[in-house]
Amino acid sequence: MTSMWKAALLAGAAWSAIAGVAVAQEAPAGEDAAVGVEQVIVTARRREENLKDVPVAVSAFSADRLERAGGTDITVLQQTTPNITVQTARGSNSTLISYIRGVGQQDPLWGYEPGVGLYVDDVYIYRPQGAVLDIFDIDRIEVLRGPQGTLYGRNTIGGAIKYVTKKLGDEAGGKVRGTYGSYNQTDLLVSAQTPIADTGLSIGGAYALYKRDGYGKNLTTGAEQYDKDVEAYRLSAEWKPTQDLFFRLAYDRVEDDSNPRHGHRETLPTVGNYPILGVYDTQAGLGDKNHVVTKGLSLTGEWNVTDAVTLKSITAHRKGHTQTLIDFDGTPLPTLDVPATYDDGSFSQELQAVYADDNVQGVFGLYYMNSQASGEFDTIAGNLGVSIADGGKVNTQSFAAFFDFSANLTDRLKVSLGARATRDSKRANVFRFFYLGATPSPYQGGAQRPILQVRTNYNAEKTFSQFTPRISASYELSDDLTTYASFSKGYKSGGWDMRGDAFITPQTVNGYKPEVVKTYEAGLKGFALDRRVSFSSAIFLSKYTDQQVTTQVVVPSGIASSVDNAGSSTLYGAEFEANAKLSQSLSANVALGYIHAKYDTFTRFVPAGAPNPLNPSTTLATGQVINVADLYGFQNTPEWTGNVSLTWRGELAGGGLAITPMVSYRDSYQQFEQPLPALDQKAFTLVDLTAIWTAPGGKYKLALTGKNLTNEKYRTGGYNFGAPTYNNSVIGFYGPPRTVAASVELAF
Repeated sequence: MTSMWKAALLAGAAWSAIAGVAVAQEAPAGEDAAVGVEQVIVTARRREENLKDVPVAVSAFSADRLERAGGTDITVLQQTTPNITVQTARGSNSTLISYIRGVGQQDPLWGYEPGVGLYVDDVYIYRPQGAVLDIFDIDRIEVLRGPQGTLYGRNTIGGAIKYVTKKLGDEAGGKVRGTYGSYNQTDLLVSAQTPIADTGLSIGGAYALYKRDGYGKNLTTGAEQYDKDVEAYRLSAEWKPTQDLFFRLAYDRVEDDSNPRHGHRETLPTVGNYPILGVYDTQAGLGDKNHVVTKGLSLTGEWNVTDAVTLKSITAHRKGHTQTLIDFDGTPLPTLDVPATYDDGSFSQELQAVYADDNVQGVFGLYYMNSQASGEFDTIAGNLGVSIADGGKVNTQSFAAFFDFSANLTDRLKVSLGARATRDSKRANVFRFFYLGATPSPYQGGAQRPILQVRTNYNAEKTFSQFTPRISASYELSDDLTTYASFSKGYKSGGWDMRGDAFITPQTVNGYKPEVVKTYEAGLKGFALDRRVSFSSAIFLSKYTDQQVTTQVVVPSGIASSVDNAGSSTLYGAEFEANAKLSQSLSANVALGYIHAKYDTFTRFVPAGAPNPLNPSTTLATGQVINVADLYGFQNTPEWTGNVSLTWRGELAGGGLAITPMVSYRDSYQQFEQPLPALDQKAFTLVDLTAIWTAPGGKYKLALTGKNLTNEKYRTGGYNFGAPTYNNSVIGFYGPPRTVAASVELAF
């Protein structure tokens, strides 16, 4: 009831803002032209279009708007976009977890593909490590909801996030920004670009350094918890030898040396007298070393063959390495300690042909990706006296052809047809070895010793193919209003469980199948009230089949993992976004999302010796497949999400002042498919405030940002190993507390 009441308040605030515009229309006629909302141009369909004309549920955020929202990295999208989860993974500072409309992927292990595609300048980011991108030197970010495989190089079953950096242009310039804030936050950003004589060549770069003390402490080692130590830079060169040719060479590198996050114990341990500490504190004894490096090189070429035809090539190579630790029991004892190493690399080539005339517009593309992902992690189980080494690698070769074309049947009616053919060939090696002694295995630098027991050791190879169509029709009700309806199919290929224990679950060697989403969507977009309001709205229905779900349960011999095609589900919901210009000095942004997500079937393999989900007081004598649809729910999918912000603009000391208060709301949600009261998050509201003063001429800028001003404590993730074997280990990870930061920027 409380959730529904808060959601109703948000919906009321949305329509109150629009009603306020109607009152504002009574302003003098001479003011009308100055208070209209700006038209938003996006490239969601690989060409520049007015947001109103795109038959896709898409949200667009300019660099200025993200700055007014106090955004420092892309997790701010979770606050500003309906029906989306974008947050830092459990135990990490820079690993990304993202969901759109209930579709995503929480597990960051190698071999698993994200359900939401992340693209930086049209280059697909293959792995989630290092993907919590800091917002600097960008032009805009676009979020596309629903399957987008007919428009993008890689499968995007749940949606896509497009991170678009600024082009260098042909003018010299740059900026320096310094920030100081709570917890000794000290950030530095430097960017500059310059043309080279009259050659059509421009070079530029951006450097960012982010430092911050931790929100808490490791009381065992004295190290900071939830600190930040990130260094990033981009270098690029753009060459435009003629009006019809453009080339861009770009290199980026991010290095994250922040301490690992060990989590907060949500329950008292069964062994030892350890108090429940502050939510950002820990008593973990595993250590505090963490190192993540990601880097990439890309070359983009565009050729305007004619006024109607443009050819484009995107070539990219990316590489990443992660060395990290998670102490799952949160005590000095080695009850459940996990040191881990990940490595990945990918090469991709995409070719596009974009066509646009007065009646037909569209894109045809070919895509190739060759990627390798490998890793190893230990599960040091002190109470069992063993160390379990899980490791392996997955090689993927992906080929795809796709197209999406629109035709004007009349002046008002447009029809779009798209399709994608995908072929993913995968090879995997998976192993799981038991070593005697609760110390790191030889894979993590421990003492060389013989394998106690081989639990898993196999090679596998499979090819997955899928045809995914999309069709839509849009109709201009007027010059200001467009309605559309669409059907799209999304697909994510299958694979193998990197934690699979073939001794307990022999079927793990067979792997899991691809998953598929079929989405029906209808929307209304445009302008209202003499273009004082721009808005977009959508309703959707998705049928989700063969869902890939990771489940881990405690058994007498350790932890049994399985990735199953759990079953099928139905998701439906609605989204509304609006920008309103209330007066010359006051504007408002509103976003509201609703989703109902329910499993139709959910089958789980439960190994022998594990509790029976339908009767937890008993254990199973033999492994069985059980339907638990009535007991399980969707993870990271709150029923209601909402955001309301106001921006007041005025003058101060001859410069421009913008003040933006923002309130965002997330309904209660589960951390995993199985409800866990000790970890699942209740509904919460975040209150933020930014004030930005820009000097006359725009050379100087001062900003003050307050985030989570009410100091809400909310979980963003957790782990559940609540059994005596692992010292009743139930740990949670939390979002940032109240912080305040001030920045100074100089443009030159």
